[in-house]
Amino acid sequence: MYLDNRKKSYAPALVFITLAFFSCAIFLSVPAGAQKIKQLPPPPPAPRYKPKPTPTPEYEVVRVSSNLVMAPVSVTNTQGQPVLGLKTSDFRIEEDGHPQEIAQLGDPEQVPLDIALLIDVSGSVVARFAFEQQAAASFMQQVLKPEDRATIFAIDESPRMIQPLTTAQLAARKLLTVTPSNGYTAFFDSVLAAANYLDKSSSSGRRRIVVVISDGDDTARILGVSAAQNRSDSMKLIGVDAQLQLIRKAQLDTQREVQRAEITFYSINPSGRTMHLNVRTARSEEGMERIAAATGGAAFVPRNESELSGIFQQIASEIRSQYLLQYYSNNKAGGTTFRRINVSTPAQPQLHVRSREGYFPKGK
Repeated sequence: MYLDNRKKSYAPALVFITLAFFSCAIFLSVPAGAQKIKQLPPPPPAPRYKPKPTPTPEYEVVRVSSNLVMAPVSVTNTQGQPVLGLKTSDFRIEEDGHPQEIAQLGDPEQVPLDIALLIDVSGSVVARFAFEQQAAASFMQQVLKPEDRATIFAIDESPRMIQPLTTAQLAARKLLTVTPSNGYTAFFDSVLAAANYLDKSSSSGRRRIVVVISDGDDTARILGVSAAQNRSDSMKLIGVDAQLQLIRKAQLDTQREVQRAEITFYSINPSGRTMHLNVRTARSEEGMERIAAATGGAAFVPRNESELSGIFQQIASEIRSQYLLQYYSNNKAGGTTFRRINVSTPAQPQLHVRSREGYFPKGK
């Protein structure tokens, strides 16, 4: 009885202890991670990086454009023969007195030609016209290559284009169809027309050359200042001094335009010694010589017809043996005013160097 009573008194305690033990067993069997009862909120989104704008520079941006200049140069020895085999280091080139670095010494055989041949058809050349015509046609056929082109102008009372730029063979055939007109001579207007045509029709990378067969005596320009007068009297009315002044201005204007078009000018005066018969014809020859010198060309005065073919060959030889000096001008002056070029061979001062006097920068 007593034992039964004790069992009854301990029974609640045993139940409590059993439950406590059972709870501890369950608690210890659960993983540590499962002990988190409250769920954590999701992490905040990562901040987006916004690059800062590049600050505007506090200085002026200067744009530099390179100006490539090509200067054909003829080099001859004391006997007048072309000198070949020179290298870049043999030349010195200056622009407006400042040394320039030669970028390349081009091969003239690789640069195609655009040649304008101007033949005088006025009354002063009738006696020898046929011979000049044949010599000029042979020149084009023998000298020009398939990639070269030629145009023909007649120096008449007004400029007259006979043939636009075409192949040498076609230009030579067209030249042989020209007949003299026995009129006055529009020499300067014809040269200006040819220079303007080459400037517009000849693309960059081609050499531009003008070959003139004339005495350079522009009677049409002189007559033009007195159009109201009878032509036979107008030259007498304006006087010799006025004629020379008019010719000089026309020479300078023509020289500037030929230089602007980057043309090398050659002249052949078939008058020979008769050009010294009066002051005006002598000054006309001097004017052609000045234009030739300013552009790196040459002026020839054959003593007789037999020398004409040799002169054409000399021009052809010079054209094909020229050195093509190319440089990027370091002149920062800007503008389009004339810039003077000087080319020399310091190590061989005995050589004769001929190049154009300068150029007009192309406007931007």
